[in-house]
Amino acid sequence: MRANWWTSSSMLLVPLITAAAATTTLAAEFPKPVTQWTCAEFLSVDDEFKPTVDSWATTFAKGGQPEGAAIDIKGIERVTTQIIGECTKAPQASFWSSLKDGWKRVEAEPEAE
Repeated sequence: MRANWWTSSSMLLVPLITAAAATTTLAAEFPKPVTQWTCAEFLSVDDEFKPTVDSWATTFAKGGQPEGAAIDIKGIERVTTQIIGECTKAPQASFWSSLKDGWKRVEAEPEAE
């Protein structure tokens, strides 16, 4: 029983440790706050970590308090896709503004399921 607990627990911790390491790396590469990033800086983040950046920045934008216990994975995916598209067109635009505008659009869309 104990081996199963360790295996499942360690499987859950690996992504968290990886995300923490990526966030630390990002902080070292971008000395200014995410609220001052340009779209070009966001686009320079590895594609694998863009949703993590969006999730963290969204939580930060909401005063550090997520609205619910669950993370809106579908919303993060949709916002990330929108931001990548917008930022590709206007690399000098504000990432922070793109993030906020993206969430306004996602929250205004009807649930498609």
